[in-house]
Amino acid sequence: MRGSGRARIVEGRIRSGWLLLAAFLVACGSPEPRVAVPGSAGSKTSAVVRADRRAYDGAPPVIAHEDFGMDCNSCHNEAGMEVEGIGFAPPSPHEATTGMSAISRCRQCHVFQATAELFVANEFQGLTQDLRHGRRLNPLAPPTIPHKTFMRENCLACHSGPAAREPIRTDHPERVRCRQCHVPVETGRLFASPAGP
Repeated sequence: MRGSGRARIVEGRIRSGWLLLAAFLVACGSPEPRVAVPGSAGSKTSAVVRADRRAYDGAPPVIAHEDFGMDCNSCHNEAGMEVEGIGFAPPSPHEATTGMSAISRCRQCHVFQATAELFVANEFQGLTQDLRHGRRLNPLAPPTIPHKTFMRENCLACHSGPAAREPIRTDHPERVRCRQCHVPVETGRLFASPAGP
């Protein structure tokens, strides 16, 4: 048992070394980062796995990899990039969030998961992430946005490009004003005009 633990540590260090070397080469301009082919199954995680990385619906996800000792935006840039041996680093959905920029402190909200064990006994039960698709007024209407849009203003980070999963991939990424047609659900009540005389 003891030997296998050491082997995993050594394997992790070797992988970290290769990733740092790859990041250094990318930062120096050679070689170019590989961009995953849209629709390639090996570069994406499922919605269930992504939801599992959140403590509750709306919580920032944990960082799904070890600390590479570099800026998050090196890989999670405007387009995202394929990181060999790890997978596809999706673009940041916070690109249009007011007050955020390339020098934002990502780890202020996103943390590395040190353990899956409970830190302190408590009775907190967060809402699980709702993975349903947006509803439509009629079969030809655009679907509503089934989640909050704050901190997710860059719709194309999840709905277009190599990181997009097929069930939520848009077939019209060239239309960049998404909320012109798709609206977030703000209430569950039916809108009606006041009764007249």
